[in-house]
Amino acid sequence: MADDPLGGPLPNDDAEVRDELPEDLDRGFVGPYTFPNNNKRRITGTLYLAAAAATLIVVWVAGSDAVLTNTGVAIGAVGLAAVGAYQLVAGYSTKVDENEALVAASRDLGFAVGHASAQLGWRGFASRPTWRMLVYSAEDPPAKRGMVLVDAVNGGVVDRYVEDNPEDWIETVPSARGGPAGEQATPAATSDESGHESAKESNDDV
Repeated sequence: MADDPLGGPLPNDDAEVRDELPEDLDRGFVGPYTFPNNNKRRITGTLYLAAAAATLIVVWVAGSDAVLTNTGVAIGAVGLAAVGAYQLVAGYSTKVDENEALVAASRDLGFAVGHASAQLGWRGFASRPTWRMLVYSAEDPPAKRGMVLVDAVNGGVVDRYVEDNPEDWIETVPSARGGPAGEQATPAATSDESGHESAKESNDDV
């Protein structure tokens, strides 16, 4: 092994490299993560409306001769009320969780899904909650990948995009051609008749 400039030996083979969190950051598996429901925005909206109403009442009771209240305070309260009303409108309930969104995405794509990840986002002026599902087909390595947008309110598929998987993956099972597990398809340069180089997949060891 080579020596690390910061101290300690360096691995000679990339297969020996292991990426891991420091002990003070690695908390281990603590259970499944539950996404917060989007309807919590209604709580914020209600508080904004209550604060705006209270402010307007104080301005009205104090009158135009008050020292601590003026027209600017009333305008600010109206703006706060508008924000509160928007929070109530945008406070859709998330009725479809990430597992149900994955089922809807798999049904729409028409192929078995292997690796997948979910992200909860929002779309449109009304900020409607939407699952963004990044999915890969179940082959090893995956032949296709896709992005599917699933409505988190009614479970409908909003949009999808599918393409051939352009990424290089390491096989986790022995190759059909007899190669060992963990072997990766790597590009090998070949020359065509015009003398230009092109790439093809090769399962030869490097």
